[in-house]
Amino acid sequence: MSSLSKIVFVTGNKNKLAEVQQILSGTIQVESHKVDLPEYQGTTQEIAKKKCQLAAEMLNGPCITEDTCLCFKAMNGMPGPYIKWFLDANGPEGLVKMLQGFDDFSAYALCTFAYCEGPGHEAIVFEGTTDGKIVPPRGPRTFGWDCVFQPDGFDQTYAEMSKEIKNTISHRFRSIETLKAHLSQL
Repeated sequence: MSSLSKIVFVTGNKNKLAEVQQILSGTIQVESHKVDLPEYQGTTQEIAKKKCQLAAEMLNGPCITEDTCLCFKAMNGMPGPYIKWFLDANGPEGLVKMLQGFDDFSAYALCTFAYCEGPGHEAIVFEGTTDGKIVPPRGPRTFGWDCVFQPDGFDQTYAEMSKEIKNTISHRFRSIETLKAHLSQL
């Protein structure tokens, strides 16, 4: 059992916080703290490590950070870590339009959590993916690109699913499961 009873999740996104708290419920207490971190460029792992290490220094203690990507296979994984900016600029319909002219609407959702035990420590990265496809928007538009991502094996988008189902199949769930295993060893 972990000697760590609570962890700070560096996020200002209430939807992400609620998902993480639900998935980690009964394992570790999750508190949120919003920290203004730079938007780094690079691979998902490089971005996650830099952000988490900086957050641990700013908070002077252990923390986790999270980055989510939506990766189109037809575009060799783009927009990837830049999905937030593509979504802000074009909306969900624009994400679908980006794939016009391609025969491949397959995609994968990638979640990268990083954990850093404090200032001066290296961040450790935990990733999870869910394969699916990009579809015209369906369901509530309250959580990023969930309304255009339909996981393989399901006829609903993330946005149409109950939180209970989504939180057992999502990229975030898969990433958190590997993080949870690491935290239980501390």
